[in-house]
Amino acid sequence: MELQQTLSRLGIEQLTPMQEAAREAFRTGRDVVLLSPTGSGKTLAFLLPLLQSLRADVQGVQAVVMTPSRELALQIETVFKSMNTPYKAMSCYGGRPAMDEHRVMRSLMPAVIIATPGRMNDHLNKQNIDPATVRTLVIDEFDKSLEFGFHDEMAEVIGRLPALKQRILLSATDAREIPQFVGVGEGSASDTPYIKIDFLNPETDGVRLNLQRVLSPDKDKLETLYRLLCLLGEGRALVFVNYRESVERITGYLQARRFPCDMFHGGMEQEDRERTLYKFRNGTCPVLVSTDLAARGLDIPGIDSVIHYHLPLNEEAFTHRNGRTARWQAQGSSYLILHAAERLPDYLQEAEVPVLELPEQTARPPRPLWATLYIGRGKKEKLNKVDIVGFLYKKGGLSREDVGQVDVREHHAYVAVHRDKLKQLLTLVRGEKIKGMKTLIEEAK
Repeated sequence: MELQQTLSRLGIEQLTPMQEAAREAFRTGRDVVLLSPTGSGKTLAFLLPLLQSLRADVQGVQAVVMTPSRELALQIETVFKSMNTPYKAMSCYGGRPAMDEHRVMRSLMPAVIIATPGRMNDHLNKQNIDPATVRTLVIDEFDKSLEFGFHDEMAEVIGRLPALKQRILLSATDAREIPQFVGVGEGSASDTPYIKIDFLNPETDGVRLNLQRVLSPDKDKLETLYRLLCLLGEGRALVFVNYRESVERITGYLQARRFPCDMFHGGMEQEDRERTLYKFRNGTCPVLVSTDLAARGLDIPGIDSVIHYHLPLNEEAFTHRNGRTARWQAQGSSYLILHAAERLPDYLQEAEVPVLELPEQTARPPRPLWATLYIGRGKKEKLNKVDIVGFLYKKGGLSREDVGQVDVREHHAYVAVHRDKLKQLLTLVRGEKIKGMKTLIEEAK
């Protein structure tokens, strides 16, 4: 497939030096280890050359992409689909029946499977995937996969892919050693040395990232966080905390003060997590309070600020949290909220982190311009984006400027609509059928 056409569809004029280096390394056929900061475009760095390597005359799965989380798997699937290629890809992960995924596989016949290690093993155990056609293995967030304890699961997957010709490992930190089971580097069966591409350069990030600390007079930092968010205004912000209970407590406090925000952590149901991320992406919810689950893999453009409500557990966690902003060549800000008993971590110098003084009085920012509409039908009911947009124009009285991002899932859909049109829209579509189907249409809470 022509690279320039694919880039044009993605709205990209040219590849970054890192992506060009990855593409050249991929084309050698050798194993590749790519090290690059979060937000630098690693997903495209492996998807573009992977696409070039797929063959139309091969039936079956040609490439497997392993990720440590379902969110990252879904994100990679979304990027692949946006490339609008003749090849199919699907994500597989825990939290939904493997039987349903197998049913989709049989009808879709994907060339690329994007999966968490445990679910990949599940499909291999059940012989849902023929490993004989798999030539390429990509392990995204390789360091995090090991940190999450997927060592045994990954070893099992790799041991079941006898036809592998190329392995691609991607990480935002420099792994001290690559375990032997991966088959890359010292101790591997391959006589050919792997190619290491190292674009880790903290100094580059420092130029684009504005780092400041905010002093809280109280050990309970809720009021300080609220004032900081009010000062930041309408920008999109990620608030990181260390515990799920804290996520829920902080979100409840901010919502009680009528500050638009939502929460995200591993204890939430998958559908709730997906809805939260959609609202954060489309501008309905400008502030997301999260554990470090959101520090890795989530590619959400336009995050203006990262706020460390709790100090990160280590320097690596600090780096990955900050990597959610100042992505690609954008500017971003990072704030550490400290009370009197807390000190900056050893890896930060006081001179590098000036104090930001908060004003006593700060106006709460206006409500977001967008609201999220929930439609209780999706792909399984043969509903697509064109159907939804046409329905909203014809029955809901909306214009093109009133409709934002549209996301169609298996059995439901989300649509960003201008908030000032929402009440009228819900009145106009009450009782109306969409594509001949009765369904629930309401604001997504």
